[in-house]
Amino acid sequence: MPLNTVSILDGNEFVVSDRRGDLEATPADTHGLFLDDTRFLSRWILTINGRRPTLLSVDEQEYFTVQFFLALATGTVYVDSHLSVVRRRAIEHGFREDVTLVNHAAQPVELEIRIDAASDFADLFEVKDQLQKKGTFDRRVEDGTLVLGYARGGMRLETRIAATQPGEVTEAGFVFRERLAPHAQWTVTFGVEARSRRVVASATSRRGGGTGPRPDLARSLRRMVQEAPQLVCSWEPLSLTYRRSLVDLAALRFAMPPFIEGALPAAGLPWFMAIFGRDSIITSLQALPFVPELSATTLDALALLQGQVRDDFRDEEPGRILHELRLGEMTAFEDRPHSPYYGAADATPLFLVLLEEYVRWMGDHELARRLEPQARAAIAWIDRWGDRDGDGYIEYERRNRQTGLENQCWKDSWDSIAFADGALPSFPRATCELQGYAYDAKVRTARLARAVWNDPAWAAELERQAAELRRRFNEDFWIPERQFFALALDGEKRKVDSLTSNIGHLLWSGIVDDDKAEACVRHLMGEELFSGWGIRTMGTAEGSYNPIGYHVGTVWPHDTSIVAWGLRRYGYRREAARLARAMLEASELFQHRLPEAFGGYPRETTRFPVEYPTACSPQAWATGAPLLLIRSLLGLDSDGRHLIIDPAIPEPIDRIELLDIPGVWGRMDAFGRARLKAA
Repeated sequence: MPLNTVSILDGNEFVVSDRRGDLEATPADTHGLFLDDTRFLSRWILTINGRRPTLLSVDEQEYFTVQFFLALATGTVYVDSHLSVVRRRAIEHGFREDVTLVNHAAQPVELEIRIDAASDFADLFEVKDQLQKKGTFDRRVEDGTLVLGYARGGMRLETRIAATQPGEVTEAGFVFRERLAPHAQWTVTFGVEARSRRVVASATSRRGGGTGPRPDLARSLRRMVQEAPQLVCSWEPLSLTYRRSLVDLAALRFAMPPFIEGALPAAGLPWFMAIFGRDSIITSLQALPFVPELSATTLDALALLQGQVRDDFRDEEPGRILHELRLGEMTAFEDRPHSPYYGAADATPLFLVLLEEYVRWMGDHELARRLEPQARAAIAWIDRWGDRDGDGYIEYERRNRQTGLENQCWKDSWDSIAFADGALPSFPRATCELQGYAYDAKVRTARLARAVWNDPAWAAELERQAAELRRRFNEDFWIPERQFFALALDGEKRKVDSLTSNIGHLLWSGIVDDDKAEACVRHLMGEELFSGWGIRTMGTAEGSYNPIGYHVGTVWPHDTSIVAWGLRRYGYRREAARLARAMLEASELFQHRLPEAFGGYPRETTRFPVEYPTACSPQAWATGAPLLLIRSLLGLDSDGRHLIIDPAIPEPIDRIELLDIPGVWGRMDAFGRARLKAA
């Protein structure tokens, strides 16, 4: 989110406002009260005597409540106000807002306090794409309550707003006229309630979704922070970033009662406050040594929603793990296929990667046994549905031509997969990291088959398939003249020859032959990919490169964290530490909250990371990036019995202590001291 906005959130409910607390939805601002992918309040503006108060400061220390400190300015260059205004807002099945006015003058003051309210009831897809509504609006005043309504077919949405002080209530909002005595204060409390009734046939209603009774948010946050490992660090910015990551992960938790206990990460504010297969999996992997319960819930939830049939509208196939689940109007009426939508080629192998990583780390064999059928179905999807032409590689091509995603990898924008000259390849596309994920998934599933499911024959077959995939991949995707792996093979099996960050994902997966790893590392740490803050999604010499192109030159923190993890896997400790240090320095300049993405400009040119204008913040896998970087710095891993520690700490960090790391061992501590000079 842009720095001029303020957000509070709880699961799939959130409020985005300007820094005065006003909601004024425009194409340029995603302001509003959102619940279940629907904006229930698009206008909420406070004026006093016809003027908007001036901002003094904002207290946004907790993710579920915020305070705005304002004053009614005199119109001069000085604020010089005798009237303080405080707005206190908290998420509460909608939100509750207290507006308090204090008269600091020695004389009484006549005040007209007005709140203008309206709702466009826009589905998030309509907000993002600026589409028109298909239903009908209404508004009325009912026993002192302002009711804003919208109906379409069997769906009825309402926003009900009530105030604790007597005043004039109209279809446009609330007006209070008060004479405030000297040094007196006046408070009104608004309750804004979002209601929905959906009688619409959709896959969402059949599969479940949404939220149930909420826990005490402050208590839940304290418990999550207290149960996470304690970080003791000589470099304060890392400690602040770590705390911010834990708080943001708590904010992004998404519940699915009564179907699933616990919570899993939603993808990010404002566009992606929903369950995403890939995003939830990667965030859970990043957070595993810190908040392992996210992994267990993510696995259970994605297993519950695993594809069962072929459904071309939703790109569903048996065994496939979903891409995205939405609950709004456009999904309910099948204007969009997200109920759920399965258009992701990587979520299925990544599901298996997370399953094995979690079981090895936590020793939860019961969960592994429970999810064995889903794991077998995921392997079957890789071999049958994922491999569309029988060449042994996962390819993708959307079946839903109207609203499905063209690119079904993590770089899912339309232009992200391109040749070095900028031309777009044909479909189906087999991007390189998909093959790495498939390789890793089969190696890991073989371990589970042997250690938990008592099926050594299947384990041996999976290992044989993985070895063959690795052999063929290193032949078919390698570009000898450029010394890196092709971004993809296209529909004619041509090598898509752009230099991208995807080769770092290959290192993480382990599919790269040792004799090719050094060349990949050289490219990753070279000027074309390494901006000085992190790894660019595409090299600067490529035809499609754009430092503020969504997937063709920006830096994504989660991407860099995965690259650092891959470097550690192949023994490049110094390079991994350099990436970690650079990204953590960027976090400090983003007020310790890394955004979804930022500009790929060279560090020596800008001297600070350049904001990407529509980046989500907080965003789940960006929030998880510092956690994975801490894991990389300390070299944390598990062999299924013990915690492995192999620190590689760069200056300016003198020491890192991570205390009470959870795992099959119970709780253990890890320590590291700086041994690597700053580059």
